[in-house]
Amino acid sequence: MKSFVFPEFQINRDEEKCGQCRGCERQCAFSTHTYDPVADRLTSDDYKCVGCQRCVIFCPKNAIVVRPTPSFYRPNASWSREKLEDLKKQAETGGVILTGCGSDKPFRIYWDHIVLNASQVTNPSIDPLREPMELRTFLGAKPDLMDISAKDGDVEIKTELSPNLMVETPILFSAMSYGAISYNAFRSLATAACKSGTYFNTGEGGLPREMREEFGRCAIVQVASGRFGIDAEYLNCAQAVEIKVGQGAKPGIGGHLPGEKVSAAVAETRMIPMGTDAISPAPHHDIYSIEDLSMLIFALKEATNYEKPISVKIAAVHNFAAIASGIVRAGADIIAIDGLRGGTGAAPKAIRDNVGIPIELAISSLDRRLRGEGIRNRCSIVAAGGIRCSSDVIKAIALGADAVYIGSAALIAMGCTLCQKCYTGKCNWGICTQDPRLSGRLNVDIASQRLSNLITAWSHEISEMLGGMGINALESLRGNRDHLRGVGLYEWELDVLGIKGAGE
Repeated sequence: MKSFVFPEFQINRDEEKCGQCRGCERQCAFSTHTYDPVADRLTSDDYKCVGCQRCVIFCPKNAIVVRPTPSFYRPNASWSREKLEDLKKQAETGGVILTGCGSDKPFRIYWDHIVLNASQVTNPSIDPLREPMELRTFLGAKPDLMDISAKDGDVEIKTELSPNLMVETPILFSAMSYGAISYNAFRSLATAACKSGTYFNTGEGGLPREMREEFGRCAIVQVASGRFGIDAEYLNCAQAVEIKVGQGAKPGIGGHLPGEKVSAAVAETRMIPMGTDAISPAPHHDIYSIEDLSMLIFALKEATNYEKPISVKIAAVHNFAAIASGIVRAGADIIAIDGLRGGTGAAPKAIRDNVGIPIELAISSLDRRLRGEGIRNRCSIVAAGGIRCSSDVIKAIALGADAVYIGSAALIAMGCTLCQKCYTGKCNWGICTQDPRLSGRLNVDIASQRLSNLITAWSHEISEMLGGMGINALESLRGNRDHLRGVGLYEWELDVLGIKGAGE
């Protein structure tokens, strides 16, 4: 069947610059570039290009330019090019349109409409280069009251404390499973987390046995509906356990790792047959109520000897704050909320772009709900889904989060260009693939150093912004929405965010 869809990208090759080295041909897993030995020249097929820019960056002669193809359709406000071509693809295939990464739709990005406070005259600012700044964060349940005694200058805490994660900076690596991403990418996240004093989340694909002893000290392991890779050692080697109920990129539906990505090593880690599809059901088949969830929470606490905090990850959807309140009362120590712009390796495009709410609105809504019920101290909030820079982190904390997860930002630091073709398993950057030839492109030492550098840079900027506000500890900013003001927002948006308009 002849396709009626135009190519998404246009490849322009400067023939005068091109040395016919065939580097672009070797770099592209989609067979976009091919060498014609008869004509002794390279040709490119625009229809196969995904816009990952790998060939552009690695062309030694800078002879290639890849640009989005201009739209050839008559302008129509209702029928955009994307709507037209998605419809044509489905008419040609009869299938669901898959995509990767987070939603790219123009929903309002509230981070860009929120500004921070700064000290002036009466409340002096703090120089983070000369005075200590406390970025350390403890994630887990806190007691209502503390019974302490002091003697000869020594303070003793008599209250029994719940297990907490100590994080040197409020930035954690989000759940990305081995199988969805390559072993090298997975190991890079683990290495960087340990180096930076933070944690990485294994996602729902388990933790390879050879990594447990070395990286368990900085791992959060996940228990999802598929129960892949779970055993007693897996639960106990890590520092926290997370129950995945929902994901921001695809709330209400399960996960699916195609059999082509289930290599021998992935199969061993997930404890499934090689080459079989790894399907996570939409619901946990043992959870149909808050009481059922409570049973799983306490089963995991029992399995880990009550030594590790238990987190529950949910998607930010309508009325989620009431659900989160029930989760806290069910015994969860940490609530991870994933917003509308959260990333994924594969999701139906219709779900990714139309289900859920922005994380900014979700953080404030949940924090205020828990404070109003007097149970905010019984859990920590970790926010995810659309964190792009250090200012997003600090605004999330001021809205009420204790820390944030970063996923897409971490992948971009390793080289990802958000081409949204993660589900194909042909990632040219060696990140979302199980092809040994491709995954070998990602050097663990270099990728982990880039991730560590990112955490260091963001932490420095967070310290600078805190100092500018006259605050020397992250704890003093958490949920302190008086330090935020909204610009260009409607009244209802300011009300949900719990902040005032700029100038008030």
